[in-house]
Amino acid sequence: MGSVASYSTDRLDRNLLRYAMRLPTLSVEEETGLTRAWSTERDEAALQKLVSAHLRMVISQATRYRSYGLALSDLVQEGTVGLMQAAERFDPERQVRFSTYAIWWIRAAIQDYVLRNWSVVRVGTTHAEKRLFFNLRRLRAKIAQSGVGTLNPEQAAILARELNVSLDVIENIDSRLSARDCSVNEPFGESGDGEWQDMLADERATPEEQVTADLDSQTRSRWLAAAMSELPDREQIIIRKRHLAENGATLEDLSHELGVSKERVRQLEKRALGKLQAILVDRETVA
Repeated sequence: MGSVASYSTDRLDRNLLRYAMRLPTLSVEEETGLTRAWSTERDEAALQKLVSAHLRMVISQATRYRSYGLALSDLVQEGTVGLMQAAERFDPERQVRFSTYAIWWIRAAIQDYVLRNWSVVRVGTTHAEKRLFFNLRRLRAKIAQSGVGTLNPEQAAILARELNVSLDVIENIDSRLSARDCSVNEPFGESGDGEWQDMLADERATPEEQVTADLDSQTRSRWLAAAMSELPDREQIIIRKRHLAENGATLEDLSHELGVSKERVRQLEKRALGKLQAILVDRETVA
Protein backbone atom coordinates (compact mmCIF):
# COMPACT_ATOMS: atom_id res chain seq x y z
CA MET A 1 0.00 0.00 0.00
CA GLY A 2 2.83 2.39 0.90
CA SER A 3 4.58 1.88 -2.44
CA VAL A 4 1.33 2.53 -4.34
CA ALA A 5 0.77 5.76 -2.42
CA SER A 6 4.37 6.82 -3.04
CA TYR A 7 4.00 6.08 -6.78
CA SER A 8 0.80 8.13 -6.95
CA THR A 9 2.42 11.05 -5.14
CA ASP A 10 5.48 10.98 -7.41
CA ARG A 11 3.28 10.93 -10.51
CA LEU A 12 1.26 13.87 -9.17
CA ASP A 13 4.47 15.79 -8.51
CA ARG A 14 5.74 15.13 -12.06
CA ASN A 15 2.45 16.24 -13.57
CA LEU A 16 2.54 19.40 -11.48
CA LEU A 17 6.07 20.19 -12.61
CA ARG A 18 5.19 19.64 -16.29
CA TYR A 19 2.13 21.87 -15.95
CA ALA A 20 4.12 24.66 -14.33
CA MET A 21 6.86 24.52 -16.97
CA ARG A 22 4.27 25.04 -19.74
CA LEU A 23 2.92 28.23 -18.18
CA PRO A 24 4.13 31.43 -19.89
CA THR A 25 6.11 34.03 -17.98
CA LEU A 26 4.87 37.60 -17.70
CA SER A 27 6.50 40.75 -18.94
CA VAL A 28 6.79 43.71 -16.62
CA GLU A 29 3.86 45.41 -18.35
CA GLU A 30 1.66 42.31 -18.14
CA GLU A 31 2.48 41.78 -14.49
CA THR A 32 1.72 45.42 -13.64
CA GLY A 33 -1.57 45.26 -15.49
CA LEU A 34 -2.67 42.10 -13.69
CA THR A 35 -1.72 43.37 -10.22
CA ARG A 36 -3.59 46.63 -10.84
CA ALA A 37 -6.66 44.82 -12.19
CA TRP A 38 -6.81 42.67 -9.07
CA SER A 39 -5.95 45.47 -6.62
CA THR A 40 -8.40 48.06 -7.95
CA GLU A 41 -11.11 46.03 -9.70
CA ARG A 42 -10.91 42.69 -7.84
CA ASP A 43 -10.66 40.99 -11.22
CA GLU A 44 -10.51 37.27 -10.32
CA ALA A 45 -9.43 36.32 -13.83
CA ALA A 46 -6.41 38.62 -13.43
CA LEU A 47 -5.64 37.04 -10.04
CA GLN A 48 -5.81 33.53 -11.49
CA LYS A 49 -3.47 34.46 -14.34
CA LEU A 50 -1.07 36.18 -11.95
CA VAL A 51 -0.96 33.18 -9.60
CA SER A 52 -0.60 30.68 -12.44
CA ALA A 53 2.29 32.62 -13.97
CA HIS A 54 4.19 32.48 -10.67
CA LEU A 55 3.46 28.82 -9.90
CA ARG A 56 6.91 27.91 -11.23
CA MET A 57 8.45 30.13 -8.52
CA VAL A 58 6.31 28.41 -5.89
CA ILE A 59 7.51 24.98 -7.03
CA SER A 60 11.11 26.17 -7.04
CA GLN A 61 10.79 27.23 -3.40
CA ALA A 62 8.88 24.08 -2.43
CA THR A 63 11.55 21.74 -3.78
CA ARG A 64 14.06 23.25 -1.34
CA TYR A 65 12.08 21.80 1.56
CA ARG A 66 11.48 18.25 0.30
CA SER A 67 14.23 16.94 2.57
CA TYR A 68 11.87 17.34 5.52
CA GLY A 69 9.84 14.36 4.28
CA LEU A 70 6.71 16.20 3.15
CA ALA A 71 4.95 15.75 -0.18
CA LEU A 72 5.91 18.29 -2.84
CA SER A 73 2.25 18.78 -3.78
CA ASP A 74 1.45 19.79 -0.18
CA LEU A 75 4.39 22.18 -0.08
CA VAL A 76 3.30 23.72 -3.38
CA GLN A 77 -0.23 24.09 -2.08
CA GLU A 78 0.96 25.99 0.98
CA GLY A 79 3.30 28.10 -1.13
CA THR A 80 0.38 28.98 -3.40
CA VAL A 81 -1.56 30.18 -0.37
CA GLY A 82 1.39 32.43 0.44
CA LEU A 83 1.42 33.64 -3.18
CA MET A 84 -2.26 34.60 -2.96
CA GLN A 85 -1.62 36.41 0.32
CA ALA A 86 1.11 38.37 -1.44
CA ALA A 87 -1.29 39.27 -4.25
CA GLU A 88 -3.82 40.46 -1.68
CA ARG A 89 -1.31 42.78 0.01
CA PHE A 90 0.77 43.92 -2.95
CA ASP A 91 0.70 47.60 -3.89
CA PRO A 92 1.13 47.85 -7.68
CA GLU A 93 2.30 51.44 -7.32
CA ARG A 94 5.48 50.30 -5.60
CA GLN A 95 8.60 50.36 -7.67
CA VAL A 96 9.23 46.66 -7.20
CA ARG A 97 8.44 43.50 -9.13
CA PHE A 98 5.61 41.39 -7.78
CA SER A 99 7.83 38.29 -7.78
CA THR A 100 10.34 40.02 -5.49
CA TYR A 101 7.57 40.83 -3.03
CA ALA A 102 5.79 37.48 -3.31
CA ILE A 103 8.79 35.24 -2.70
CA TRP A 104 8.91 36.23 0.97
CA TRP A 105 5.25 35.25 1.45
CA ILE A 106 5.74 31.99 -0.41
CA ARG A 107 8.76 31.00 1.66
CA ALA A 108 7.07 31.99 4.94
CA ALA A 109 3.96 29.93 4.14
CA ILE A 110 6.03 26.85 3.25
CA GLN A 111 8.21 27.16 6.34
CA ASP A 112 5.19 27.48 8.62
CA TYR A 113 3.72 24.33 7.04
CA VAL A 114 6.97 22.42 7.55
CA LEU A 115 7.15 23.47 11.20
CA ARG A 116 3.54 22.40 11.78
CA ASN A 117 3.86 19.01 10.11
CA TRP A 118 7.50 17.93 10.35
CA SER A 119 6.99 16.49 13.82
CA VAL A 120 4.15 15.85 16.27
CA VAL A 121 6.23 17.87 18.74
CA ARG A 122 5.97 21.59 18.06
CA VAL A 123 9.31 23.16 17.12
CA GLY A 124 10.39 26.60 15.98
CA THR A 125 7.95 28.60 18.10
CA THR A 126 10.15 31.71 18.22
CA HIS A 127 11.86 33.60 15.41
CA ALA A 128 15.31 32.47 16.59
CA GLU A 129 14.24 28.80 16.77
CA LYS A 130 12.61 28.99 13.33
CA ARG A 131 15.74 30.52 11.79
CA LEU A 132 17.94 27.90 13.44
CA PHE A 133 15.67 25.02 12.39
CA PHE A 134 16.02 25.86 8.71
CA ASN A 135 19.74 26.76 8.80
CA LEU A 136 21.29 24.24 11.16
CA ARG A 137 22.55 21.91 8.42
CA ARG A 138 24.29 24.77 6.64
CA LEU A 139 25.74 26.09 9.90
CA ARG A 140 27.03 22.63 10.77
CA ALA A 141 28.92 22.52 7.50
CA LYS A 142 30.32 25.96 8.22
CA ILE A 143 31.98 24.71 11.40
CA ALA A 144 33.12 21.46 9.78
CA GLN A 145 30.51 19.26 11.40
CA SER A 146 28.70 16.50 9.53
CA GLY A 147 24.94 16.41 9.48
CA VAL A 148 24.89 13.16 11.46
CA GLY A 149 24.48 13.05 15.23
CA THR A 150 24.26 15.98 17.61
CA LEU A 151 26.61 18.90 18.06
CA ASN A 152 29.30 18.68 20.70
CA PRO A 153 29.27 21.38 23.45
CA GLU A 154 32.01 23.46 21.80
CA GLN A 155 30.22 23.52 18.43
CA ALA A 156 26.89 24.35 20.07
CA ALA A 157 28.54 27.24 21.89
CA ILE A 158 29.94 28.59 18.59
CA LEU A 159 26.48 28.56 16.99
CA ALA A 160 24.92 30.19 20.06
CA ARG A 161 27.40 33.08 19.80
CA GLU A 162 26.97 33.47 16.02
CA LEU A 163 23.17 33.49 16.18
CA ASN A 164 22.93 35.39 19.47
CA VAL A 165 20.60 32.79 21.01
CA SER A 166 20.81 30.77 24.20
CA LEU A 167 22.63 27.46 24.32
CA ASP A 168 19.35 25.78 25.34
CA VAL A 169 17.75 26.80 22.02
CA ILE A 170 20.69 25.35 20.06
CA GLU A 171 20.64 22.06 21.97
CA ASN A 172 16.84 21.72 21.74
CA ILE A 173 16.63 22.21 17.96
CA ASP A 174 19.73 20.11 17.32
CA SER A 175 18.36 17.18 19.32
CA ARG A 176 15.00 17.42 17.53
CA LEU A 177 16.66 17.40 14.10
CA SER A 178 18.87 14.47 15.06
CA ALA A 179 16.02 12.19 16.11
CA ARG A 180 12.80 11.02 14.47
CA ASP A 181 9.35 10.75 16.01
CA CYS A 182 8.79 7.40 17.65
CA SER A 183 5.53 5.81 18.78
CA VAL A 184 5.38 4.87 22.45
CA ASN A 185 3.88 1.56 21.26
CA GLU A 186 6.94 0.74 19.14
CA PRO A 187 8.54 -2.52 20.33
CA PHE A 188 12.14 -2.66 21.46
CA GLY A 189 14.62 -5.24 22.62
CA GLU A 190 15.84 -8.42 20.95
CA SER A 191 12.56 -10.27 21.41
CA GLY A 192 10.40 -7.22 20.68
CA ASP A 193 8.13 -8.07 23.61
CA GLY A 194 8.46 -4.67 25.30
CA GLU A 195 7.15 -1.26 24.23
CA TRP A 196 8.74 2.12 24.86
CA GLN A 197 5.73 3.18 26.92
CA ASP A 198 6.73 0.50 29.44
CA MET A 199 9.82 2.59 30.21
CA LEU A 200 7.87 5.78 31.00
CA ALA A 201 7.73 6.62 34.68
CA ASP A 202 4.32 7.37 36.19
CA GLU A 203 4.92 10.38 38.43
CA ARG A 204 1.40 10.37 39.87
CA ALA A 205 0.89 9.42 43.49
CA THR A 206 0.30 5.74 44.17
CA PRO A 207 -3.15 4.75 45.53
CA GLU A 208 -1.64 4.40 49.00
CA GLU A 209 0.00 7.83 48.81
CA GLN A 210 -3.24 9.41 47.55
CA VAL A 211 -5.30 7.88 50.37
CA THR A 212 -2.75 9.06 52.93
CA ALA A 213 -2.75 12.58 51.47
CA ASP A 214 -6.57 12.71 51.52
CA LEU A 215 -6.69 11.57 55.15
CA ASP A 216 -4.04 14.12 56.15
CA SER A 217 -5.99 16.87 54.38
CA GLN A 218 -9.22 15.91 56.13
CA THR A 219 -7.42 15.87 59.49
CA ARG A 220 -5.91 19.31 58.91
CA SER A 221 -9.33 20.66 57.90
CA ARG A 222 -10.90 19.34 61.14
CA TRP A 223 -8.10 20.79 63.23
CA LEU A 224 -8.38 24.17 61.53
CA ALA A 225 -12.17 24.25 61.95
CA ALA A 226 -11.81 23.41 65.64
CA ALA A 227 -9.10 26.04 66.10
CA MET A 228 -11.17 28.68 64.31
CA SER A 229 -14.09 28.02 66.67
CA GLU A 230 -11.92 29.15 69.60
CA LEU A 231 -11.37 32.62 68.10
CA PRO A 232 -13.64 35.62 68.77
CA ASP A 233 -16.16 36.40 66.05
CA ARG A 234 -14.27 39.39 64.60
CA GLU A 235 -11.04 37.43 64.34
CA GLN A 236 -12.86 34.54 62.66
CA ILE A 237 -14.31 36.95 60.08
CA ILE A 238 -10.87 38.43 59.37
CA ILE A 239 -9.17 35.04 58.97
CA ARG A 240 -11.93 33.61 56.78
CA LYS A 241 -12.11 36.62 54.47
CA ARG A 242 -8.39 37.34 54.36
CA HIS A 243 -6.94 33.82 54.16
CA LEU A 244 -9.64 31.22 53.46
CA ALA A 245 -11.63 32.98 50.72
CA GLU A 246 -10.76 32.51 47.05
CA ASN A 247 -10.34 36.27 46.60
CA GLY A 248 -8.95 37.60 49.87
CA ALA A 249 -10.47 40.80 51.23
CA THR A 250 -8.28 43.87 51.75
CA LEU A 251 -7.63 45.54 55.07
CA GLU A 252 -9.68 48.48 53.85
CA ASP A 253 -12.66 46.27 52.96
CA LEU A 254 -12.64 44.70 56.42
CA SER A 255 -12.18 48.04 58.17
CA HIS A 256 -15.43 49.27 56.59
CA GLU A 257 -17.25 46.04 57.41
CA LEU A 258 -16.12 45.89 61.03
CA GLY A 259 -16.18 49.63 61.67
CA VAL A 260 -12.53 49.88 62.77
CA SER A 261 -9.34 51.26 61.26
CA LYS A 262 -7.14 49.33 58.84
CA GLU A 263 -4.40 49.27 61.48
CA ARG A 264 -6.81 47.69 63.97
CA VAL A 265 -7.75 45.02 61.40
CA ARG A 266 -4.06 44.28 60.90
CA GLN A 267 -3.53 43.94 64.66
CA LEU A 268 -6.52 41.60 65.02
CA GLU A 269 -5.30 39.52 62.07
CA LYS A 270 -1.82 39.18 63.55
CA ARG A 271 -3.25 38.18 66.94
CA ALA A 272 -5.62 35.64 65.38
CA LEU A 273 -2.86 34.02 63.34
CA GLY A 274 -0.73 33.71 66.45
CA LYS A 275 -3.58 32.02 68.33
CA LEU A 276 -4.25 29.61 65.47
CA GLN A 277 -0.59 28.65 65.26
CA ALA A 278 -0.41 27.96 68.98
CA ILE A 279 -3.63 25.89 68.97
CA LEU A 280 -2.56 23.79 65.95
CA VAL A 281 0.92 23.18 67.36
CA ASP A 282 -0.64 21.93 70.61
CA ARG A 283 -2.99 19.59 68.71
CA GLU A 284 -0.15 18.21 66.59
CA THR A 285 1.95 17.62 69.72
CA VAL A 286 -0.91 15.73 71.38
CA ALA A 287 -1.59 13.72 68.22
